[in-house]
Amino acid sequence: MGTEKRERQRANRALKEHEEARAQSRQRTTRIGVIVAGAIIAVFGIAFIANTFIGDDDDATPAATLPPADTTAGTSVVDESTGEIVPEGCPPPGGTDEQTQTFDAPPPMCIDPDVEYRALITTNMGEFTVDLDQQQAPVTVNNFVFLARNGYFDGTVCHRIIPGFVVQCGDPEGTGLGGPGYQFADELPQAGEYLLGSIAMANSGPDSNGSQFFIITGQQGVELPPAYALFGQVADGFDETVKPIEAVGTPEGAPSEPVEISSVTILVA
Repeated sequence: MGTEKRERQRANRALKEHEEARAQSRQRTTRIGVIVAGAIIAVFGIAFIANTFIGDDDDATPAATLPPADTTAGTSVVDESTGEIVPEGCPPPGGTDEQTQTFDAPPPMCIDPDVEYRALITTNMGEFTVDLDQQQAPVTVNNFVFLARNGYFDGTVCHRIIPGFVVQCGDPEGTGLGGPGYQFADELPQAGEYLLGSIAMANSGPDSNGSQFFIITGQQGVELPPAYALFGQVADGFDETVKPIEAVGTPEGAPSEPVEISSVTILVA
């Protein structure tokens, strides 16, 4: 009997040890599975965070560093009547059907560098032409052409006329405070470049150009400091039209009778 009891005890111990070994193996397997699953979750979690807050390479590039859009590549047309290249978003050479006097931003570059531009300005006192100098001031000339082709100046007045100085126009409000809804940077001349008949941008300080412009009619204007973008010169009609307009001015600037621009037509050569 004693021998059989000892055999049973040894058998029970062996069975217990076998069961403990199996339990330990299962625990190790469970721990490994947890570690692997945790690693997989961590990898996918990092990838999700990266995509959410960084995005693709294109999205991660700040907008300010992106190159400007090419407004002439695949989006421009050639006007059959003038041969002028007209980028998308620019008014047609013949002008728009409806007048626009308020814009959200400065215009795109609309003028063709291979074209010479001239403005025919028609007023209730006659007409005169201005040669626009895009070599001197391409951004300013582009702005003037853009506004003119949108009918911006049609029906506006020359609100400030001072004999011996300037004739100032281009404000749709007629108060000296109006503008197109945006401003653009200066393109300033050298000292001594203003002449009788020069056309330049009026401003309220550096880089505050909009739509108001003036024509120099006297020596006081010629002697202005080079703080105003010079972008053209009266070619025809200075004595016949501009000087009579100047004659209705006053020392205070308010004209003694209305001077209205009926249209500004852009001509090309």
